[in-house]
Amino acid sequence: MEHLRSVLDEKFMLYNSKDFIKNDPISFPHSFTRREDIEIAALLASVISWGNRRMILASGRKMFCDIMHSEPYGYVMSGEWEQLDDPLNIHRTFFARDFKYICRGLKSIYSKYGTLETLFLGCTVWEGIENLRCELAAVNGGESTRHISNPVPQKGKPASACKRMHMMLRWLCRKDGVVDLGIWDGISPAELMIPLDVHVARTARLLGIITRKQNDRRTVEELTAQLRKLSPDDPVKYDFALFGVGEAGDSFINGIQTIQNRTL
Repeated sequence: MEHLRSVLDEKFMLYNSKDFIKNDPISFPHSFTRREDIEIAALLASVISWGNRRMILASGRKMFCDIMHSEPYGYVMSGEWEQLDDPLNIHRTFFARDFKYICRGLKSIYSKYGTLETLFLGCTVWEGIENLRCELAAVNGGESTRHISNPVPQKGKPASACKRMHMMLRWLCRKDGVVDLGIWDGISPAELMIPLDVHVARTARLLGIITRKQNDRRTVEELTAQLRKLSPDDPVKYDFALFGVGEAGDSFINGIQTIQNRTL
């Protein structure tokens, strides 16, 4: 376990750098200082965070600068989004109708609670994600959105890993002052779950931290439990290490199998 911690700590220090911000979707919430703007930017930037990074950044600029006029909270509360044409494409399969769905829900949430954080207090992060989905659905005819994954199993289907929502929570809750913003005080970093994407999952399997082939909620919980053994107070800091190595690949990935069978 000590060797694994050493490997992951080294890569965490490498990738948890200010240089990481400019080419990552977290650059959007970093563009704002007002709490509400940061929360809204974190939610929307995470929602479109799939696919090519350059495409994500281009789509984010379109959404935050061209559409929201660099004022996310003011834009949401103004209701200006109702004027958008539903078929307008924002990012891949995320259209104006999906954007309006989220804006409608956010306006209701801020009117009722004043902050997005309230939905995540006094419950697990999984329950917080479900609370968010329910609040959005409540003002959208009871319909759920596919752009915020379901943390609850449905009709024999496993519960989603909810990668994008866990990434948003990492951004808003971790407080090391480097990449993550850490503006929420009510959720301890120790409670967070690893954002499980293909890069993180691949690296974790090569390291022997997990063996399950599915990228679902159960795997998230198993991987996070293992990472808590290495860093009980801040297990998801290793997202930087696992993601960074998985995306970079090459020599380190090829050599990583030399410690695959070490005991955790």
